[in-house]
Amino acid sequence: MHTLSEQFATNMLISGGSIVNAEAVWDHVTMADRELAFKAGDVIKVLDASNKDWWWGQIDEEEGWFPASFVRYLSVLSFSLSKVEPHPPQPQTKQVFYLNPIATPRFQNTTSKLWVNQEDGGGEPSEGTSEVQNGHLDPTNDCLCLGSPLQNRDQMRANVINEIMSTERHYIKHLKDICEGYLRQCRKRVDMFNDDQLKVIFGNIEDIYRFQMGFVRDLEKQYNTDDPHLSEIGPCFLEHQDGFWIYSEYCNNHLDACMELSKLMRDGRYQHFFEACRLLQQMIDIAIDGFLLTPVQKICKYPLQLAELLKYTALEHSDYRYVAAALAVMRNVTQQINERKRRLENIDKIAQWQASVLDWEGDDILDRSSELIYTGELSWIYQPYGRSQQRVFFLFDHQLVLCKKDLIRRDILYYKGRIDMDRYDVRDATDGRDDDFNVSVKNAFKLCNKDSEEIHIFLAKKPEEKNRWLRAFHEERKMVQEDEKIGFEISEYQKRQAAMTVRKVTKQKGVNRCTPPSYPPPQDPLSAGQYEVSEDMAQGEVFEFSQSKRGQAPFWQNFSRLAPFRK
Repeated sequence: MHTLSEQFATNMLISGGSIVNAEAVWDHVTMADRELAFKAGDVIKVLDASNKDWWWGQIDEEEGWFPASFVRYLSVLSFSLSKVEPHPPQPQTKQVFYLNPIATPRFQNTTSKLWVNQEDGGGEPSEGTSEVQNGHLDPTNDCLCLGSPLQNRDQMRANVINEIMSTERHYIKHLKDICEGYLRQCRKRVDMFNDDQLKVIFGNIEDIYRFQMGFVRDLEKQYNTDDPHLSEIGPCFLEHQDGFWIYSEYCNNHLDACMELSKLMRDGRYQHFFEACRLLQQMIDIAIDGFLLTPVQKICKYPLQLAELLKYTALEHSDYRYVAAALAVMRNVTQQINERKRRLENIDKIAQWQASVLDWEGDDILDRSSELIYTGELSWIYQPYGRSQQRVFFLFDHQLVLCKKDLIRRDILYYKGRIDMDRYDVRDATDGRDDDFNVSVKNAFKLCNKDSEEIHIFLAKKPEEKNRWLRAFHEERKMVQEDEKIGFEISEYQKRQAAMTVRKVTKQKGVNRCTPPSYPPPQDPLSAGQYEVSEDMAQGEVFEFSQSKRGQAPFWQNFSRLAPFRK
């Protein structure tokens, strides 16, 4: 965050004809038309710094608003040194000074210099890599250094701590503006918004606001005002680590929010309404979708900030192990959020697959599941003394779906039932005679009902395939537990959108229910053939697969790629 004096000095330089450049410290991802997107390390030409929070800048030919807190230090290109001359300038030399001495470059061995060019034709800003001395000419690059010297690790750590505290306070202000400036006003206009629309547009933003206020209160308690480098903020992240999972719901909902806003903005009434909300709350000149993007950007920024803090935290510092643990936690949070985002992007394909299965009965897959974990063909026996049947199995979170191939068209599937995985335990079965089924088995495993004596036995062609299924079942239970921990689920809005997408695709392609779209085969592909079990085998014979000469249908290849499970 830049001080008011630095902001005033920047405006004075701009108005005086100087060219002021800012270097980006963080990536700025935006969806608003008037915002300027950039990556860390990009150089931005500052055109207006009159607002302390948002500046107007230019990269190449693009202009737009960007957060002032996303840049750390500035370079100035001018044609006069009349206001800053501690030493007489040498002919044809370049003078260097730091416009923001508090903020420093990210890498200790790289000093980014701020050039004031004395040549008539002007010059290009450049960077030096040698260390600079305070207030004297650096003979290696012929530039006068007027800023602070290269700072030690404690000062660098203090800078990072100060930046984290500043951005947290700034972020709380954004969340307050969204909740009080937009959401509260929308709730008053029942003639324009219903509850479902507001849930889609704003998601759980109020939950995030409440969580962040508690998080920032604890950060403030750990913040050492006199000696910021002594602050111990790592434990705050660890204490609140479970709370950060609420961002998963918000990030997963964000695309739907943008789509809903886009539809509303086609009506001029909504454009005027949101603009009136912004002006009433005295918010900066950014569209509502830009504000709603802030939480997505924020959760992605935490690992970057903690990584930089760890870099400047000495091993003997009392906060070191906590910061290292916090970094691992926040990286895991962002990784899991991205993974769940990927799952939501695949729900259209899952709905499309279900629409392709003939004779479907019962609830939709998406009512309980959101991920295909594994799929393949197995021999299946349901009850003692029952006959072996070959089925195609699809393991989703919470349920195992059974399908049968058409006898003539092997690319057509018929629904034959499902097994509720929440009610069953998976057990390995040893090769040999099975007492429950009174048959000899090989490469087998069982699903046993927790509340009754119901048992299903499955037989794979090879031991490797059996082991892959056992690992897949373990992965399914792990996924269910993680989803319950963070409250992950598919919203009714997302289910309706998936159903609409299926109808649209079906209509455009002229696909009927007899021609299934792509659906997933096993992540660990079996060999190219089909696996069949004769249904008239004697009970005393060993049940295992034999390979068929028929090759797999092409549509198996696509849907299985949705499954994240690997060998």
